[in-house]
Amino acid sequence: MNNPFPSMTRTLPSLPLLFAMAGATGRGTAADAPSNPHFIDSPAALKERIKTELRVTRPDFIVFVPTVTDAGVNDTGNEHFLVFDGPDGSLMAVWTQSSAESQPDQHIAFARSADEGRTWSKPRIIAGPKKPGDGFMASWGYPLVSRSGRIYVLYSQHIGKHDNFVHHTGWLHGIHSDDLGQTWSKPQNIPVARSSRDNPDATMPPNMLCWQKPLRLGKDGRYLAGFTRWTSFAVRQNPTKSWISADSRVEFMGFDNVDDNPAVQDLAIRWFAANEHALAVPFPGHPEVSACQEPSVVKLPDERLFCVMRTASGSPFWSVSADLGETWTQPRRLLRKDGAEPLLHPLSPCPMYDVGGATAGSGRYALFIHNHDGHFQGYGPTDTGFHRRPVCLVPGRFQPGAEQPVWFDEPRLFMDHSGVSLGKPGTPGRLDLALYSSFTVRQGKAVLWYPDRKFFLLGRTIGEEWFENGPTGSPKTP
Repeated sequence: MNNPFPSMTRTLPSLPLLFAMAGATGRGTAADAPSNPHFIDSPAALKERIKTELRVTRPDFIVFVPTVTDAGVNDTGNEHFLVFDGPDGSLMAVWTQSSAESQPDQHIAFARSADEGRTWSKPRIIAGPKKPGDGFMASWGYPLVSRSGRIYVLYSQHIGKHDNFVHHTGWLHGIHSDDLGQTWSKPQNIPVARSSRDNPDATMPPNMLCWQKPLRLGKDGRYLAGFTRWTSFAVRQNPTKSWISADSRVEFMGFDNVDDNPAVQDLAIRWFAANEHALAVPFPGHPEVSACQEPSVVKLPDERLFCVMRTASGSPFWSVSADLGETWTQPRRLLRKDGAEPLLHPLSPCPMYDVGGATAGSGRYALFIHNHDGHFQGYGPTDTGFHRRPVCLVPGRFQPGAEQPVWFDEPRLFMDHSGVSLGKPGTPGRLDLALYSSFTVRQGKAVLWYPDRKFFLLGRTIGEEWFENGPTGSPKTP
């Protein structure tokens, strides 16, 4: 998320104001003007950028490219891209789509591939509005598939008012499909446990974002997911003018009865690391505030769970659970190995995946970071639309008996671009390579599925070449 609107309880702002909130490449209104070198002045100009930029990040799979006509385009915002195994052996995907992040047309899209990701169906909107005025936005959908094949998609449903940031506040809603995504049930609300950090007004929805797929890492193979809970400004005000210092903490939820195929409203969720047990990392200069967000969880060979989270401290932090996600250790700064230097990363997604498969506990992992602390090409930690690149892959390996249970090689350049923005015509577009991504391992092939500048949806194979030379060998860029 980028530059959200710092109000407490207001109705939905106008579309121009919303875009100013979400614009990742501008510094205030002056940067949104056509004089901005990143400005995309027409559909024709965007078409030319698509030609040169589509393969800059070296994708092996192209899932979605926005359709541009002379009249314009309305699907230029694509993020929170979660690809998963369909119950029929296909690949399926859900993502959050809009004309631009947090716009009133934000909705959940669904697509399917029957040929291992080489081709994909045309996306279908399964929740939320196709255009502004068709209803309130739906955001941040994530899938769960029961053992008998029912597909659930849960998401944040806006209700026309917001607490801290417009694209954070929403009730947890969901839909399900019993025919491989051809048809979907009507949306239902899922009860959510209130937190001491939610708005005291119980009619105000919480500020919760689950950014990775729930995985079967809980007890008895049940789904477990980490999520970010942003603290209501009615509980704790933001101490600075930048959105990155708004209080945020990591919690977890376990889904107990997905395999019973209940109605969406009857999904049973247990809440872990809640309230005073939430994982927190002090914001620099304001230790009373936490900036700890977007957890990704992997299984270790010793059956513990290892979680990596983004922070504003210049590095990711980590925590471990010895009871399958119910309790977690105090977060600590992520180092290359015990006693070594920290891995560097700003407040940007830093997903970590098991290259053997989501529940494999293989002991080999791929961590993705920017390899700097937010100071990049003259920008600083608050310039989130500019410093979220390049992307480096950091191979990690389980280290038995170590204090930090995963040790990492040197970061290796994975992808970047040459500073060309992409997005809606009439705006500066986006430059960030923030990895609102997902991961699949099928037939022994690991694939990172990612949004490129929150515009293209792509996939790239993670082969053995990334793990060559071993943990102490010299880095090699494939």
